[in-house]
Amino acid sequence: MACQGCCCCWSAGHLNQDNARFLLLAALIVLYMLCGAAVFSAIERAQECRAKEQWGEKLLNFSLTHNLSLDELRGFLRDYEEATAAGIRIGDSRPRWDFTGAFYFVGTVVSTIGK
Repeated sequence: MACQGCCCCWSAGHLNQDNARFLLLAALIVLYMLCGAAVFSAIERAQECRAKEQWGEKLLNFSLTHNLSLDELRGFLRDYEEATAAGIRIGDSRPRWDFTGAFYFVGTVVSTIGK
């Protein structure tokens, strides 16, 4: 069955104008994203490596000062990170899901629904 008047048809190995525009736009967006990733990587990578190195030094100094093995300290910090990600707050701050916190969350959800 031949394709008649269909704008999404690929006929005889060539693209129609709308499909060509779409592919060109998609290629330009991918190129833009690749360039952006290269720029951000060039700018941020060195700082990230320095920060990681400084963190390693602090971790080592703390473990030596308090006579802890690095594995124990890393395990404790991993547990702390999991607790924080689960929403557990350390200290005397108010609970996250008290009425005002829950009301704020509901307001955020309602205000972002739509459009």
